[in-house]
Amino acid sequence: MNRQLKIWLECFRLRTLPVSLSGVIIAIGLAKWLGHFHWKPAVLCLVFALLAQIVSNTANEYFDYLHGADKPGRVGPRRGVTEGDISPKTLRNVTFGLLALAGVVGCCLIPYGGWWLLPVGLVIALAALAYSTGPYPLSYHGLGELMVFIFFGLVPVNLTYYVQALQFNPLVIMMSITIGLLGVNVLLVNNYRDVEDDREAGKRTSVVIFGRQPASLAYLINGYAGMGMLSALWVMIAVRWGIGRSLPVWTLAVPVLYLVMHTFTWYKLTRRDGAALNPLLGETARNMLIFTLLLTIILIIYS
Repeated sequence: MNRQLKIWLECFRLRTLPVSLSGVIIAIGLAKWLGHFHWKPAVLCLVFALLAQIVSNTANEYFDYLHGADKPGRVGPRRGVTEGDISPKTLRNVTFGLLALAGVVGCCLIPYGGWWLLPVGLVIALAALAYSTGPYPLSYHGLGELMVFIFFGLVPVNLTYYVQALQFNPLVIMMSITIGLLGVNVLLVNNYRDVEDDREAGKRTSVVIFGRQPASLAYLINGYAGMGMLSALWVMIAVRWGIGRSLPVWTLAVPVLYLVMHTFTWYKLTRRDGAALNPLLGETARNMLIFTLLLTIILIIYS
């Protein structure tokens, strides 16, 4: 692979992209199951979500560099701007260029969902930047997990469903909570790994504030709480189809499979340190994506 391309792909943090993908994918599955699927706004939501997360990732790298939170030779994955592979000016320009492109894609959703999506899009854009910069950088004050829960859970699931159905749905809201909890775990692994570097740089993440042990416990609980939310889904499917046509028992293997993978990853999280934690970031995102894809396939099959 071309070295420069590899540097940029690392900057985009591809291993974390399942977080943004999952919210849109599950919303598409729910829209199909509930009879509201429309492929054009669904695809636009998918592109917007990916661009929004990449912008969040590149902005985080750029502003962490400016704040001195990233250092050469850091424990986590290589940061191009910190190591001198990408100039700060170039990274800044790419970040705002991608932000503008995300804005164009977001505006294409207005004919489907209405003009009220415009201020929502502006809030999303500001949140992507406020995560790492501004007068009160949220990730520097223990609010990163809350931002992930809202903007990678509640927002993408509910808005993706809305632009297809033109209504909100209590079940979709509950599923957005599940996706939000699983997405938070990806950030928890990141902050768990970087706790010493963040503490030294004055970056007060939740792990810096509360410590590693509470963070690992929160990681474990989030996964089980997220699967607990699925009980409502199974009840709704039973009501929709009738007891005789409710989901087969085998479909319960999906949350069970996720919990097995989740518990296994948590076990490794509590027994590793330093660079050995790097693979667990991608593993946590992978677990989330596998769960989302399998559940979406079930929803489509039984729609």
